[in-house]
Amino acid sequence: MTVTSGPIGIFDSGVGGLTVLKALRERMPGEQYIYLGDTARLPYGTKTEDTVRRYALNAAAHLNRHQVKLLVVACNTASSFALNEVAAASPVPVVGVVQPGVRAALVTDAKRIGVIGTEGTIRSAAYQESLAQLGPAVEVRAVPCPLFVPLAEEGWGDHPVTDQVARHYLTPLLEWRAGALILACTHYPLLRTSLRRVVGPDVHLVDSASAVADTVASEHAELVDTSHGKEGDVHIQLTDASDRFLRIATAILGHKPDHIEVVDI
Repeated sequence: MTVTSGPIGIFDSGVGGLTVLKALRERMPGEQYIYLGDTARLPYGTKTEDTVRRYALNAAAHLNRHQVKLLVVACNTASSFALNEVAAASPVPVVGVVQPGVRAALVTDAKRIGVIGTEGTIRSAAYQESLAQLGPAVEVRAVPCPLFVPLAEEGWGDHPVTDQVARHYLTPLLEWRAGALILACTHYPLLRTSLRRVVGPDVHLVDSASAVADTVASEHAELVDTSHGKEGDVHIQLTDASDRFLRIATAILGHKPDHIEVVDI
């Protein structure tokens, strides 16, 4: 196995992409990672397509200046609006979250798949189009859930208010008898406990984070180290630091992150 030197770069609009970082580390613990959270300009999900593209290209260029060997666009909105542009401008391979999530949903064999995400992700129709291409026999409905991100960032993943909001958003999909729900935002896995209560045990909740890790390990095997030896370093960069980021990051990663740096990109 030939492994290329340099870290794996990951960027997100904020803290949610740490769910992707966690999945990558579990699959490839020996790798070095650099994570960029564009916390000064979040959320991306309410921004225009042109703005998201500009932010995404800016973030990718910053990470490429750190000689990353692979770039993961962990933000669903950025993956939906800007993945092709980021890939065209990047000197290294780029992996988004949309297609891995779609493939993971299709493996469930659900005939009706719901997609829940930010307003921007749903408006882009990236998941709907990918599902139509890869699973043309599957029925798809997509619902924006804009209140889920602030609930996740409050740490209310197991809270009656989150249950109530989830019922409001998800009841139409449940009445439609969706067999799987794609969590098309990296924040949404933080709400899994409440979401599971609302949807019940029979609906598949599809989180693209593990699917992204599988895609990196399988499709870019020549670049990455999948052995389970000594853990590599993780360096976190933010465009704005806050106590909230540190609190949520600690909850996601299971420990207080080291090497946090505030950067101007």
